[in-house]
Amino acid sequence: MAAQRVLRYTDHEPYGGMRTTLINDVFFPAIEKESQGRLKVEAHWNGETAISYDALATISDGSKADMGIVVPEYTAKQLPLHQIFKSFAVGPDRGVQQVEFFRRVYRELPEFSAELERNNLVNLQFFLGYPVGFFTTKPLTSLTNLQNTTWRTASFWHQAYLTNTGAKTVSLPWNNDISTALQDGRLDGLMVNLDSGYDIHAERAAPNILLSPSLWLGHVYLLTMNKKTWESLDEQDRQAIQRAAATTQKALGATLDNNLTTMVKTLEQEGAHVRYLDKAELAAWQKAINSPQVQAQWVEKQKGEGVNNAGEMMQKVEALLEETRR
Repeated sequence: MAAQRVLRYTDHEPYGGMRTTLINDVFFPAIEKESQGRLKVEAHWNGETAISYDALATISDGSKADMGIVVPEYTAKQLPLHQIFKSFAVGPDRGVQQVEFFRRVYRELPEFSAELERNNLVNLQFFLGYPVGFFTTKPLTSLTNLQNTTWRTASFWHQAYLTNTGAKTVSLPWNNDISTALQDGRLDGLMVNLDSGYDIHAERAAPNILLSPSLWLGHVYLLTMNKKTWESLDEQDRQAIQRAAATTQKALGATLDNNLTTMVKTLEQEGAHVRYLDKAELAAWQKAINSPQVQAQWVEKQKGEGVNNAGEMMQKVEALLEETRR
């Protein structure tokens, strides 16, 4: 049966990673199955249609893509409330809890969906990534005293947290030069999600890795659709996509946990020394980074930019996170 509608999908990452495999091998076939073949997805990977920083504008416009991945961190001006998630450095330690947290966010806090709709987007499904890891050239005995060390991290939250533990942070483009900077001493450490570190083989120059599943990154990938495209679909096809999303969401928690185990084994096979942080170390680090102060400063800054409900939403997200951790 020929598809009645072909939906053009854009993704900034190549096919083959944890998230892209789940999307291609589970979500897309589920859409075709649930729509009884009426819908088919035409996927364009690796920035073929739009790079990560252009994805929101491309999908919002709808002329080149109907649906695709939007990373809120890359569009902080358009999606200010979505920046809140990454401010909570320590989160649930199991994939199913992480998935449940975001499921509740989008179900119970309509302000996040409204923020997307203001950008002509509808969220179909969220995806999560690997936790953060600390890649260092020399073994670290403590994360709470990083004086006289230089680090690279992309997140403005993480930059502030590293600074509060005594580190110096620098901005460097994300490419293989980061590994060179680790080798020649310009960098002592890299704070990044594990798979991104592995992508540039940071573990070869910085083989000492500290991690915890609780350092969940708070980094959400939104699989969005152009709002006009969504509204143009028949109700039965919208329901088919929602059923496909529910199927995919059920698989997401176990996928996160299983892939983390595999990633750690891969890093160790590359010669990395991987150590999981214990609860006491996590608690000490969480105290040292002083996230409440950094969050309060961000809230005040948002007020100056007209985002008057940032503080209220920060509190609501924190409440959901605390409930999910229990």
